Amino acid sequence: MIFQDNVIKEYLKNVYFITGTPCGGKTTISREIGKRHNLFVYDVDEQFSNHLKLSNSNDQSAMNKDFQDADEFFGRSVEEYRKWLLENTREQLDFILLDLIRLSQNQKIICDCHLNLNQAKQITESERIVFLIKDPTNIIEDYCNRKDHQDFNEFINSATNPNQAKKTCNETLRSINEPYYNDIKKSIYFWYERTKESTIDEAVQKVEQYLNI
Repeated sequence: MIFQDNVIKEYLKNVYFITGTPCGGKTTISREIGKRHNLFVYDVDEQFSNHLKLSNSNDQSAMNKDFQDADEFFGRSVEEYRKWLLENTREQLDFILLDLIRLSQNQKIICDCHLNLNQAKQITESERIVFLIKDPTNIIEDYCNRKDHQDFNEFINSATNPNQAKKTCNETLRSINEPYYNDIKKSIYFWYERTKESTIDEAVQKVEQYLNI
């Protein structure tokens, strides 16, 4: 079943989307705004295990792919890893949209998510979405150093050759996000770039102002 874009947008009119590139600050800013304004924050990564239980290997093959260990997971080629990541995100989106429609019926919510520009155009209006971005070069150390990513940090360091695993992961993320990063900057959408000089308060203030929260 295919829904027209205007139908999806109408049913998601109470959802503010905060998306962008890895380590751009999506989770930090979403949670801070949620706390300041008493808004429910929907984190798609936290929902993955719930969605996995509702999925099946025929219709959501990427979500259900099993890996024996870190060597098998990071031992894939960059192209194989990239393809799996994109398919995994696409498959979960169906579950995410249905959750958001249900949860936002009587309340405004913030969705911390992964959307490309085409998906953003299909499901929401430009005034209800922001893109938080960071230069996608060599971001894996930043990703692994976060407190909420310690499970991934332990996993990647369990590989026989952690440095090679990190190199593969870095190249995969760069190949996905470098074109995305550049396209966001040229798009009609609001974006804010995380740099060494940027602060959480500054990012929150700019996002609040743009989304009119």
